[in-house]
Amino acid sequence: MKIGILCYPTYGGSGIVATELGMALANKGYEVHFISSNLPARLDITNPNIFFHKVNVQTYPLFQYQPYDIALSSMIYRVVNLYKLDLLHAHYAIPYAYAAFTAKQMLKEEGKDVPLVTTLHGTDITLVGQHPSYKHAVEFSINQSDAVTSVSESLKRDTLKFFNIKRPIEVITNFIDNRVFTPEIPCQRNQFAQNDEKILIHVSNLRPVKRVGDVLQIFKNVQAKIKSKLIIIGEGPDMELINQFLEENPELINKVRLLGKVNDLYRILELSDVFLLPSEQESFGLAALEAMAAATPVISSNAGGIPEVNIQGVTGYLAEIGNVETMSNYTIKLLSNPELLCEMKVNAKAQAETFDLTKILPLYEEMYKRTLQTFSKTTKS
Repeated sequence: MKIGILCYPTYGGSGIVATELGMALANKGYEVHFISSNLPARLDITNPNIFFHKVNVQTYPLFQYQPYDIALSSMIYRVVNLYKLDLLHAHYAIPYAYAAFTAKQMLKEEGKDVPLVTTLHGTDITLVGQHPSYKHAVEFSINQSDAVTSVSESLKRDTLKFFNIKRPIEVITNFIDNRVFTPEIPCQRNQFAQNDEKILIHVSNLRPVKRVGDVLQIFKNVQAKIKSKLIIIGEGPDMELINQFLEENPELINKVRLLGKVNDLYRILELSDVFLLPSEQESFGLAALEAMAAATPVISSNAGGIPEVNIQGVTGYLAEIGNVETMSNYTIKLLSNPELLCEMKVNAKAQAETFDLTKILPLYEEMYKRTLQTFSKTTKS
């Protein structure tokens, strides 16, 4: 099977999942073609079954905003034609499913067609998709897809609530390869904390929806009771908020480590005692799952699909969005009880195993085959 994967190239959840899925398919012998504006962050281009096609946008002074969607549709059309793809998989409704639909119309003009699978990841539904400028285009793109999947039950409910969807939505959750979370060369804990200090960690793109201010306040509350360090991994607009917090709390400057983007995230996650995820919205909570794969319990909000991953009182604790006091108390409770912390570390790792790539990949393969069969019957009739 020849599969075209359309995705964002960044470190965001949808791009990571799309890339990991494509590489896993390539490892099983499928021919996988990535179509994106840049090489996806984690893509192993040395795999002989993986191809990358960069979408180039020609700059013209006439356009205030360069027409990326048109260039994307044209590239999809060309790749399908040149490499005889069997199926397209768009990760994110806008612009990928929308551009794929346009490419399909171009192909139909030549008597060709290819089925389109669209996976909904989160903000394409909960944020971008609900904006009046995009809502009808998102709804149209979903309904014109030949198969639609969602990464969580929560996101499926939101999609059906906000849009008039005529296609069935199949939930295929996000996943991780647990083998990756066994580092060959582990980091030394004393690189980040003293023996009598606990390590809290937060990983995100530092956007307002991640509520980085809550992360900082939780840490401040915990630090007042338990010696600890805070590691923040990621880059984004709220970095200034972090700098302001440190200016206002100079006594914590040496307690907070800002690492930016890192390649071997799991090597640091495995050193951590608690992962903080107080997000305002998460369609699934992939960052939490990665922490749990490294045997790190999670203190989180109960937003979106997080409760489907982080189980209250088992793998960590959940609280209402913005309830910093409760999250702080849960963190203190966990860090001050070594037996409980050890138990939750074991539980977190076990929960991560239920979302392993080996369990989720067959669901995608079966869905692809089913979509191709249905598409073939429809086009013949």
